[in-house]
Amino acid sequence: MAARAERVVTAGTFTIDGGEWEVENNVWLVGDDQEVIVIDPGHDAGAILAAVGDRRVKVVLCTHGHNDHVNAAVEVAAATDAEIALHPADRMLWAQEYGDLEPDIDLADGSSFEVAGCSLTVLHTPGHSPGAVSFFTPDMGVVFSGDTLFQGGPGATGRSYSDFPTIIASIRNRLLSLPPDTVVHAGHGDDTTIALELPHLDEWIARGS
Repeated sequence: MAARAERVVTAGTFTIDGGEWEVENNVWLVGDDQEVIVIDPGHDAGAILAAVGDRRVKVVLCTHGHNDHVNAAVEVAAATDAEIALHPADRMLWAQEYGDLEPDIDLADGSSFEVAGCSLTVLHTPGHSPGAVSFFTPDMGVVFSGDTLFQGGPGATGRSYSDFPTIIASIRNRLLSLPPDTVVHAGHGDDTTIALELPHLDEWIARGS
């Protein structure tokens, strides 16, 4: 059976810089009926584990270290005997949620993970956070962009460790250069495609952070 992407929507609180926001997150399961990779397990480990079912979890991947994308990671990993992967540049954000407990794997640009006959390649796409990454799988024609690129523009850059020129460079050089028909599965909200977002880059730059 071909690999597929399944969305689990969870809800909870995003906290940073002393503020709190109620948010809904897209948690992605990539795989088939036997094995999956879990991307960005936030808020509700029970709902995520229910969606996984009896499938093997090969690894838990985090697009970045903000609490709403990692605050169910340890529970999901423990329940499935899986390792957690995060880019090392986001360790300070991870530590805000987990203290001295560290992820198992350091993500690196160009590294890859295999599941159900397809490969997910790590693209370092900083800006929303220093260690933000996206996961591109040409086998499925999909990129999991975390909070780097959404339907309608870049992720937020008005908080600690974020930078607007950096996220614009990441989107221009790493994401908008992907095949135009690539589907963008973001960390929040609806899907889009590279072709739909590409014409709007100059608008985003003019709009600013």
